Amino acid sequence: MVLDFEIDELSRSIRNVETGEHCPTDVLPVTLDDLQQAVRKKGWKFDWKKEFDITKNVRKLTTKQSPTIIQGLISYTEDDGFLYMDLIESAPHNLGKNKHYEGIAGNLVAYVCMQSFIKGHDGFVCFDAKTQLIEHYKKALGAFRIGSQRMAIETNAAKNLVRQYFPDFKFNN
Repeated sequence: MVLDFEIDELSRSIRNVETGEHCPTDVLPVTLDDLQQAVRKKGWKFDWKKEFDITKNVRKLTTKQSPTIIQGLISYTEDDGFLYMDLIESAPHNLGKNKHYEGIAGNLVAYVCMQSFIKGHDGFVCFDAKTQLIEHYKKALGAFRIGSQRMAIETNAAKNLVRQYFPDFKFNN
């Protein structure tokens, strides 16, 4: 699966588009009950129930003030020496010109980078990108190409993303 998420803003959290307010967030494990709101008939592009298996880590992004409303989802797997982002999606209400929040994808990518540090992979994260978004990911995430469509985020770029969204995280070195 190639990813086609857009990094609309990198900030210290997600930002309410209408008010400009930055909202503290949580990234939490997804439950099957959570996935009842993340279905195609409610505007989601992907079948997130297919991502929900024992080999994948599926996480939801919520605001602290509205913990039952999913703002975005991500799934990732652990590979030899890095984490691989399988799928990422902002909630339908966070897309287009009438979106509620910006910064969803950046927050989720930063979370996976942080998990890579926690798991001893020095922040290394890989994903497969749509060709037309490769330059966007280079600029927005500091990612670089390691194959035709495969991209990687290395230690320094990962640290920058983690510091942006999770400033209290303590790096081992």
